Amino acid sequence: MTAVIRKAIPADADFIVESNCAMALETEQKELSRDVVSRGVRTLLDRPELGFYLVAVIDGQPVASLMITTEWSDWRNGLFWWVQSVYVTPDFRRQGIYRQMYRQVQILAEEQGGVCGFRLYVERENRRAQQTYQSLGMSECDYRLYEQLS
Repeated sequence: MTAVIRKAIPADADFIVESNCAMALETEQKELSRDVVSRGVRTLLDRPELGFYLVAVIDGQPVASLMITTEWSDWRNGLFWWVQSVYVTPDFRRQGIYRQMYRQVQILAEEQGGVCGFRLYVERENRRAQQTYQSLGMSECDYRLYEQLS
């Protein structure tokens, strides 16, 4: 199945909010505040220096989304692009939609220049997603993720 992959526009915000909330519930059993997520999505759409979203569209309807944010690497003198908030609606899973989106991420990085690699995090139990990422040439790294929320 071929989708049109494009950068998100403000009209995509509601779809992205619903996708993010659905992904959190499916993968982490977390109920997110739609109001907070909506403000977060709209902030990123309004401030491209923070990153961007891609959406996959089939027959005029968005069916998948992902977010890209950046991390500067002084070791590599380049940017890592972090792939986050990946969601494909259930009816369109296992049909190559994410593969098309990831390829578009790679194309955009090549066009921009200065991108030294791609990173993402995935739940330990999400074997299907891990297999997908490995099939696209990504490999597990030696780092663990720590956080402190404020």
